Amino acid sequence: MKKFIRVISLLVLFFLNAFIDLSAQNKAKEINHQSQSWFSINTKTDIYKKWSVLADVHVRRNHFLADPNFYFVRAALAYNINPHLYVAAGYGHMWVAPAIAGWKTYSNENRIYQQLQYSSSIGKINLLQRLRNEQRWQQKMVNDKFSGQNRFTDRIRYLLSATIPVFKNKHLPSLVIADELNIQFGKEVVYNTFDQNRYFIGIKQNINHRLSFDMGYMKVYQQKYSGYQYDSNDTFRLFFYYNGSWCKK
Repeated sequence: MKKFIRVISLLVLFFLNAFIDLSAQNKAKEINHQSQSWFSINTKTDIYKKWSVLADVHVRRNHFLADPNFYFVRAALAYNINPHLYVAAGYGHMWVAPAIAGWKTYSNENRIYQQLQYSSSIGKINLLQRLRNEQRWQQKMVNDKFSGQNRFTDRIRYLLSATIPVFKNKHLPSLVIADELNIQFGKEVVYNTFDQNRYFIGIKQNINHRLSFDMGYMKVYQQKYSGYQYDSNDTFRLFFYYNGSWCKK
């Protein structure tokens, strides 16, 4: 069964990547290169038997640290089917900094989401797979003001992450390689069914049995709604992870 799931996950990743070139336009491709930094705290807290609460906070900056990109908070209720598999549903809110020079008003994005997460191993390599579905309502901004209209999209995300020990000493960092593909659908999604791809390589370090972090380089390649404009972001990423429990033993 585990081998079957691994094969299916690789096939899904292969076929999803086929969407990237489906929206090609006649206009010449325009790529905006920029540097970013991305920080977050991600928590999972057991609250009762098989139930847990997920919560995370994110800050992303442009020009490495100089300018804001977005602020994001998210929370969900999760049900642990077994120690390796859980399902969750929740809500997130994003404040997006204006990308147009001279604008000062942040736009808002509301989203609800559902996800399935599965962890497994191949030898000493730990694998994490996550399938997430998001319904997003993004404010449309005109002349630095909210237009009163929202853009709705349904986005599907598939993450495959591998943690690879490189030292015999368990207190030393492990290597992390991950890729997450995002595709989206909706009435206004005409030219960019492919939304973005996020590739990450870095290290994971355990601080104690509940707290860890990963740090490294992330490449974010995102297609804009025009279909021929892209953002290529070279990103420094630092994510913290905390696993807690309110359950009495």
